[in-house]
Amino acid sequence: MKNLQRLLVLFALFACNVLMFSQSRKNTFEIKGGNFLLNGKAFSIHSGEMHYPRIPQEYWKHRLQMMKAMGLNAVTTYVFWNYHEESPGKWNWSGEKDLKKFIKTAQEVGLYVIIRPGPYVCAEWEFGGYPWWLQNIKGLKIREDNDLFLAETKKYLSQLYTQVKDLQITNGGPVIMIQAENEFGSFVAQRKDVSLQSHRAYNAKIVKQLKDIGFNVPMFTSDGSWLFEGGSVVGALPTANGEDNIENLKKVVNQYNNNQGPYMVAEFYPGWLAHWAEKFPRVDASTVARQTDKYLKNDVSFNYYMIHGGTNFGFTSGANYDKNHDIQPDLTSYDYDAPITEAGWRTPKYDSLRAVIGKYTKAKLPEVPAPIKVIEVKDIKLNKLYNFFNYAEGQETVKGDKPQTFEELNQGHGYVLYRRHFNQPISGTLDLKGLRDYATVYINGEKVGELNRYYNQYTMPIDIPFNSTLEILVENWGRINYGAKITENTKGIISPVKIGDTEITGNWEMTKLPFPDQFASTIKAKSTDSGKQAQLKDVPTLYQGEFDLQEVGDTFIDMQNWGKGVIFINGRNIGRFWRVGPQQTLYIPGVWLKKGKNEIIIFDQLNQKVQNSVSTVKTPILDQLVKQ
Repeated sequence: MKNLQRLLVLFALFACNVLMFSQSRKNTFEIKGGNFLLNGKAFSIHSGEMHYPRIPQEYWKHRLQMMKAMGLNAVTTYVFWNYHEESPGKWNWSGEKDLKKFIKTAQEVGLYVIIRPGPYVCAEWEFGGYPWWLQNIKGLKIREDNDLFLAETKKYLSQLYTQVKDLQITNGGPVIMIQAENEFGSFVAQRKDVSLQSHRAYNAKIVKQLKDIGFNVPMFTSDGSWLFEGGSVVGALPTANGEDNIENLKKVVNQYNNNQGPYMVAEFYPGWLAHWAEKFPRVDASTVARQTDKYLKNDVSFNYYMIHGGTNFGFTSGANYDKNHDIQPDLTSYDYDAPITEAGWRTPKYDSLRAVIGKYTKAKLPEVPAPIKVIEVKDIKLNKLYNFFNYAEGQETVKGDKPQTFEELNQGHGYVLYRRHFNQPISGTLDLKGLRDYATVYINGEKVGELNRYYNQYTMPIDIPFNSTLEILVENWGRINYGAKITENTKGIISPVKIGDTEITGNWEMTKLPFPDQFASTIKAKSTDSGKQAQLKDVPTLYQGEFDLQEVGDTFIDMQNWGKGVIFINGRNIGRFWRVGPQQTLYIPGVWLKKGKNEIIIFDQLNQKVQNSVSTVKTPILDQLVKQ
């Protein structure tokens, strides 16, 4: 009897231990023994990247369901510091910026979540995610081992933690990994003026901040495989971007990860980014499908960058540069030639990848969600026109001895109008070598030329008569988001203005034109008769119109006949347009339209042709370049 009792006690203890062990293995994600382990079992990550700020909140679930139906098991997103810290100390995590809701929606759909908070994110996003006003903090050095900078990153990462701490897998949420920094190896290679020791110290401090704040899911870094020396850091799994050679992937990861995996390509490119004035790039679907098959066959984890790009609404697009162009501004569309289009449509590329992934999936894939309804709106009348110079008269103006930058004016985005009156005539070469980024030049309200940082055009002949006013309307194209020049990102006119050898000083007026969210409500456009409309040719002009809808749906506004500027629909800035292309239409999400009356405002800063209407179409035009 005693033996039986002893046996029962031992069995009960064994059962408790089994139960405790199984419970301890729930809600875990680990990197162990060269593998990803989900709840104790080997797991491969098949992820797609999409960014919540680039998609209307109402469409998040639809896009995530598209990913699930393709056979993916995770979604990866950057977190954009400057999207949430709208001004120093003012944070916004609500509405379109509700990261918590995005993550919970992914969990509802059945996807795990990987977050990439930077603090630097690249992403073809304004300033790589940094708040522009960091440049106003004296002594702060961006992306360096600098106490002032690290104090700011800690504030940001602490704020982020309050949003996602309960959504980590350790707390029953879907967040399984977090990236520390981003493509830091590229920056190390470009910033040889900073020692490798100092670079590594900074990178290690970002990892420490994340851990000290409370993040307890595995961390990783991502770099080109040839850049691991500068980008990898103790405490984070090195992953490779764009690596299609599996043998090389394993070799470099082993070298920097104790001779073991797991092996992951954190950015696998099914498409590519696009700039204004350059050809829209395409990536062949069959190439992506073959590479996907190789990864799946060899148990390599991957993340498609991008699976769905979305849109750079407002002034969120960033810029690059190369040896021929001092700046290469990114398109408003972030379509990326991704498997899911800007408007959420499946493509032949999507179907090809779904078929490949389906071969390796035991369960039947979910049905692909139906696309969002698309509408067309013809001949929207623009019956109110407003001379932009008249609008500027009522805006905040700062006076100074020399032109001031956007940052000195405490302005992040949009435009600044620089004015200077001349009592005496002056002529010669107008030199704006400090232009950032695009300027239209006027004398007494009449256009006399354009200057353009993309084409490296900084000078032009000018002849200013007696008692005349020089006006220079400068547009910020978006701060550079990649490369060494990310640390030199002030905007406006950043160096002396010269005519000939004479520096123009004294009596400068700078009118701030940031086009904030509430911009549309400040417009007082009034009807202009046909005779006066002709006088607005080559004058920056605000157009205002209304249109009625019986039904709503996604659509694309056709800007092929326009010049350059921005568009507001029902008060929302939907982004920039520019006649050079390749993007000739702008995406309008149907959820931002309404049945009944809708309002449109178009700012055309060139206005080479006075318009009276505009239309929308059902199909985007993203690959139509116009010769200049």
